[in-house]
Amino acid sequence: MCTEIVYDKNMRCALYARVSTTDQNCEMQLRELREYISRRDWKIAGEYVDTGFSGAKASRPSLDKLMADAAQRKFDCVVVWKLDRFGRSVLNLSQQLAALTTFGVRFIATTQGLDTDKSNPTASLLLHILSAVAEFERSMIRERTLSGIRAAQAAGKVVGRPKRVFRRDEVVRLRDADGLSWRAIGKQLGIPAMTALDSYRQSACTETVVAATPVSGGKRTKKKVAA
Repeated sequence: MCTEIVYDKNMRCALYARVSTTDQNCEMQLRELREYISRRDWKIAGEYVDTGFSGAKASRPSLDKLMADAAQRKFDCVVVWKLDRFGRSVLNLSQQLAALTTFGVRFIATTQGLDTDKSNPTASLLLHILSAVAEFERSMIRERTLSGIRAAQAAGKVVGRPKRVFRRDEVVRLRDADGLSWRAIGKQLGIPAMTALDSYRQSACTETVVAATPVSGGKRTKKKVAA
């Protein structure tokens, strides 16, 4: 007595393949994926191939298109040869698989028996493990970033965006006297238009006390000047 496995013949599948260098090709991966689909009488909705891209990169042309098409439910399942073809970063993998699950798209790594189908008991376990490891990876990245910042500050290096040096009173003059637009002011001073706008607003709210000619009674007057 044998058991016959019945597959959904209406399953639309997207094949994804990747190689890290341009002197390699994805034909072997694609051939095995096509055979996998054919044995189940599934349909190929599209083939997405990235050539010369590292698996550590979160953004790749064909991968980005695949995720966009998944959001529009152009297929029901994403099929890859191995998990590392889809991505090598646990953090990115966790986010991408979670997104596919949200879209209602199944994910299968054919040579590793990985399948996020809800009827598969290992699917939930896989997603929980990836999520936990991804959280650990995020913490490690954050700690390394903070350590690098502290080391740079200890060495006397300036951390963060460089401060823009420009005449703030010139912004006020060009706006009030010449009536230039923020874009024109920014172009003339070599700064973004929003930086010019922010500087103008800050100058309008700044009140500086300056020495003035004594008046009767020995009082001094306050005068508003542009910062």
